[in-house]
Amino acid sequence: VIGQPAKSKHPKEPGENKIRPVNKKVKPKTPKMKERESVDSSLKSQSILTQVMDKGHFQKLAATLSLAAGQSVELRCKGSNVTWNYPSYLDTFKDSRLSIKQLDRYSQLILANSTAADTGEYSCWLQLCNGNKCRKDETKTGSTYIFFTDKEELFVPTPSYFEIVYLNPDKPAVIPCRVTTPSAKVTLHREFPAEEIEIDGTDITYDAKKGFVFQHPTPDHKGIVYCKAESQGAPQISIKYHLLYVEVPKGPPSTTIAVSSSRAGLSDRVRVVCTVLGEPDVDVNFRWQYPGQESERPVIIQDFWRLINRGIGHTTRISKSVLLVEDFEDMDVGNYVCIAQNLQGETTVATKVEL
Repeated sequence: VIGQPAKSKHPKEPGENKIRPVNKKVKPKTPKMKERESVDSSLKSQSILTQVMDKGHFQKLAATLSLAAGQSVELRCKGSNVTWNYPSYLDTFKDSRLSIKQLDRYSQLILANSTAADTGEYSCWLQLCNGNKCRKDETKTGSTYIFFTDKEELFVPTPSYFEIVYLNPDKPAVIPCRVTTPSAKVTLHREFPAEEIEIDGTDITYDAKKGFVFQHPTPDHKGIVYCKAESQGAPQISIKYHLLYVEVPKGPPSTTIAVSSSRAGLSDRVRVVCTVLGEPDVDVNFRWQYPGQESERPVIIQDFWRLINRGIGHTTRISKSVLLVEDFEDMDVGNYVCIAQNLQGETTVATKVEL
């Protein structure tokens, strides 16, 4: 696999879910107001997030909120400098149904004609700024998780039919089959051998906001799985998830460098390759230093990566950066230095090319 894992293009199977274009108009159904917001100043120390109801009423938001898909929702966050967080796909697709406006005393978020795919966390906080530097005010935040229920879409739709989940031995892994109806009964199934996976509530748990969580992943968990949900109707199945077990050392990149030839002739083509073996989901950034750099010598640099199976279900990511000198000259003689960096640190390797 080069770059991101390719999306499966098999035909959609019955029960599988996928984001659909929004083209239906549904009359908003406003839920009954549970509690009118008080003007008592003591509420200011609680949440700054409210839902706008009909006739100018406001409702404080609990940790979760269930609305029928098709409704529009308006949230307000008190403050003159507010930042919002909401399901990332709304940004990815630049959805015109979402609008945010900052007014004098509050910020307004409106989501029109909601769909099951909009299910997720909606939160806001005040920004404290000093010049160009801003930070989050931890004392003034608000958050709620909204389920946009849809009996035809029990699982929150995703853009693809197939996802890869990495099982790392030292951190929990999540199979993200989230539901739109919190009361739905959800089970986890292995494709081969065909069986339901036992959920013991300790090593494997289920959270409607996250999906199934493997607290201590092992090689035995690898394989292809899917989720099944039931709620007052025919069962529905989720997309498929390919669980890959990962076991590589943590730390700065494990880096090597190789050159097509340590001795080059004039006009030769010289290729220097910097290679890193690491965790599948850890990005590696490359930087180069080379003899003609200060003179702006033209070179070609290409970065790419792919996944390899090392046996026993272990998966490793190979990241490479290739520096190419098309027409070797005197000025290209010297040291070629590759600096590979990940979140744990950086590693520098070098090789020399002579005439």
